[in-house]
Amino acid sequence: MTHADLIIIGAGPGGYETALHAAADGMKVVLFNGGQLGGTCLNAGCIPTKCMVKDAAVFDTLHNYEEWGLDNVSYDLNFNKVISRRDAVVGQLRTGIATLLQKAGVTMVEAKASFKDAHTVTADGQDYSADNIIIATGSESKSLPVPGADQPWVLDSTKLLQLEYVPESLTIVGGGVIGLEFASVFASFGSKVTVIEFLKNIAPTFDADISKRLKQALSKRGINILTGAAVKNLEQTSDYRIKATYECKGKEESIESSDLLMAVGRKPNIEGLNLEAAGVNYSPRGIAVDDNMRTNVEHIYAIGDVNARMMLAHVASYQGLRALNAICGKEDQIRFDVVPAALFTAPECAMAGLTEEQCKAAGRAVKIGKSFYRANGKALAMGEPEGLCKLIFDAETDCLIGAHIMGADAALLAQQCCDMITANRTRTEIRETIFGHPTLSEVILAAL
Repeated sequence: MTHADLIIIGAGPGGYETALHAAADGMKVVLFNGGQLGGTCLNAGCIPTKCMVKDAAVFDTLHNYEEWGLDNVSYDLNFNKVISRRDAVVGQLRTGIATLLQKAGVTMVEAKASFKDAHTVTADGQDYSADNIIIATGSESKSLPVPGADQPWVLDSTKLLQLEYVPESLTIVGGGVIGLEFASVFASFGSKVTVIEFLKNIAPTFDADISKRLKQALSKRGINILTGAAVKNLEQTSDYRIKATYECKGKEESIESSDLLMAVGRKPNIEGLNLEAAGVNYSPRGIAVDDNMRTNVEHIYAIGDVNARMMLAHVASYQGLRALNAICGKEDQIRFDVVPAALFTAPECAMAGLTEEQCKAAGRAVKIGKSFYRANGKALAMGEPEGLCKLIFDAETDCLIGAHIMGADAALLAQQCCDMITANRTRTEIRETIFGHPTLSEVILAAL
């Protein structure tokens, strides 16, 4: 039996980055990779979709080539080249991760692991034990419990990325981050896109002001967005089109398309772990952990999507660092209440800290400032006048507690605000910080 200081089950961002940190601290680490190295984020999520977001942005720019002083431009979309570039980027990053793990001395086991007991896991007929174990198995796509949802012609995000063609028309069930990014990309590529969202707002985790403006912006681009609509049935017609029947405002309606994406969220990937053998408490919602990512079994931890606290790749990485610090008896100042999040649609959206709705629900008095991209010189020079910056300050302390941005480079600007929130910067302190001109970051200054 192989014994290690630390076993990590799952080689996504949380798993492999924690393995590298642990190895750097001198630990003997065994990392189990039951899928593709890099997990969903690298292979079927964050990275391949961002490659396509860039392709779509170039295509959108070419649509308006005359605005940029160009004449007689002729072009066609070669989707095979989109796929090739995407796969090349993913392959390069996957190779890089493998090299880092090898140089760090991490033992890689290319197999799915399951618990044999609280200190032992088994994979491919071999047993491995460790003083501490971290579960980082990520998540998988969820589906709606409606007739037809389990049919092979219903795509999840992974299957959609495997398409070798641009859908003539695409219905997307779910108006969250995954659904909206694909909606934006394929609309740019020429698909007729419809988004069906059950809640009253798309991007429901974002501030309502951002969600509403994003709906307007995407609708202007020709994306049909239906909110407050509940899908009741999915079926394939005699000519192989997909019919989605939904209820909206008490009326039953339907829409047909060549392809359909189910994007109603993700669920923790716990199947096959045999958690009962280790005595680890879990539910369909995920593995229960404390603030140190420790399960009810003292030496077993769970990080990332599998604990369902916040399903973001960067959160998984920092949860792994928190778990490792707990194992080593170290304290840290990681702020899991201040996490930047981005939605890479066109226009881009991002946030950090509290929304106005969260502040109201908590009875917290706030001050709110807004500014618009159309008044920003750099945004106009870039041809990006569509956008909003909304800052939320605590009324008592005057500290920045929330930032919500829609527009060019929103993710970068939200990260800048995240730094300010983490540092407890006040409105006066931020105002007295020199902002470069002309930059998009001046939308933050203007919102003060």
